[in-house]
Amino acid sequence: MTASQKMEIVRTKGRPTVRDYIPMIFEDFFEMHGDRLYGDDGAIMGGVAYFEGIPVTVIGQVKGRTLEENQQCNFGMPHPEGYRKALRLAKQAEKFRRPVICLVDTSGAFCGVEAEKRGQGEAIARSIMEFMELKTPVISIILGEGGSGGALAMCVCDELAMLENATYSVISPRGFASILWKNPARESEAADIMHITAEDLKALNVCDYIIEESEGGAHTDPEQTAENISEYISSALKRNLQKGLDEMLNARYNKFRAIGEFDEGVEKTGVPSDS
Repeated sequence: MTASQKMEIVRTKGRPTVRDYIPMIFEDFFEMHGDRLYGDDGAIMGGVAYFEGIPVTVIGQVKGRTLEENQQCNFGMPHPEGYRKALRLAKQAEKFRRPVICLVDTSGAFCGVEAEKRGQGEAIARSIMEFMELKTPVISIILGEGGSGGALAMCVCDELAMLENATYSVISPRGFASILWKNPARESEAADIMHITAEDLKALNVCDYIIEESEGGAHTDPEQTAENISEYISSALKRNLQKGLDEMLNARYNKFRAIGEFDEGVEKTGVPSDS
């Protein structure tokens, strides 16, 4: 399928959200609220839970299905207090040596005036910086849309997985079309040239694993998709919990340093080729 077709699937009204997946994957989830600076953000939920008997911290971006639910979670677009809440929970997880599981699903961070006044850019930048050095394993999974810095703030991790129909991009296709062609209606065309699918990003070494969805999309059989996510988390924790602290931090640093590397035609001798 094309990227635009996958984008239609992840925007299907009945597609499972974080609120569906958490009770299917984790046990005894206890939600925590607030960033201890301004307030609570309904677009990001987080707390502590058990996964196969292991205490973990779960942080997820929330989308709604009805207009009322979307108003409560700001249509899945977090404010700065949401990212500060996520970072507060991540630092708490570091203190108690709990792995962090991030469930990402947003078209992007909210870009309204009030969010900018409260430091949206700083909150995202600090999240990226702090997660890079967090002294506990971080596993991120993109469930649907992974748009711009709103997603990147929760995707600095030891392993990044994507559901097979999920997308991940530096800017939303709609924003891309608005800037490049001054026409947001060309969103589907933009999606098909941006290399934003799980397969694209796996080939670019941005995504580490692709998680299968139920046939036709996660909405056709949420329990099967949740089971596939659980199997991935189980294997990811086994791989990362056995690493020493220095090994884990160095691997995380090198993972992101390698993104965007390219060859300008330098031969093995070190002398540039004619190309």
